[in-house]
Amino acid sequence: MQECNQIMLLFTFTMLFGGGMIPNYILVRNLHMTNTIWSMLIPGAMSVYNMIVARTFIQSNIPEELLDAAKIDGCDDIHIFYRIVLPLSKAILAVLGLWYAVGHWNAYFNAFLYLQDQNLYPLQIFLRDILVQENFDSSMMGDELAAEAANLKLLLKYSIIVISTAPLFTFYPFVQKYFVKGVMIGSVKG
Repeated sequence: MQECNQIMLLFTFTMLFGGGMIPNYILVRNLHMTNTIWSMLIPGAMSVYNMIVARTFIQSNIPEELLDAAKIDGCDDIHIFYRIVLPLSKAILAVLGLWYAVGHWNAYFNAFLYLQDQNLYPLQIFLRDILVQENFDSSMMGDELAAEAANLKLLLKYSIIVISTAPLFTFYPFVQKYFVKGVMIGSVKG
């Protein structure tokens, strides 16, 4: 148990003190991942915070007796993990999957750093460009026409924001049942 706490201390240390943007860029460049889709996925693939949440869930919700019974029956650690721990951890896996999906869906800064090919840009870069654009010259039109054009521009911006969230809204109903199970774990049954 002492070794496990020391390892967790090392992981927690990396949460407090990171290398920074330049060492991360150098690492991605040296791994030849710049201008590839992997530069968007791999740097954010593991979160220490999410690992701590999953570890806490597993430790507090899977009885030690169940693991001991599996060891007595002849299971090794890999079989225990795949046949007992993972099936009993569907709620936390669904939550972490949703957190990662939302995080990757909203990420755009890594695209600025690692991508040069516009064909690889995520939707959020194009959305940002549309929301930041202010190349509108109202002196060319009358006051009423300029106000109407400005309103249409705002309507377009807000519509794009709503449409860009649609994939996440379609993903959530498939994960919702696991949220309900996760909330009910600590409740009083009566």
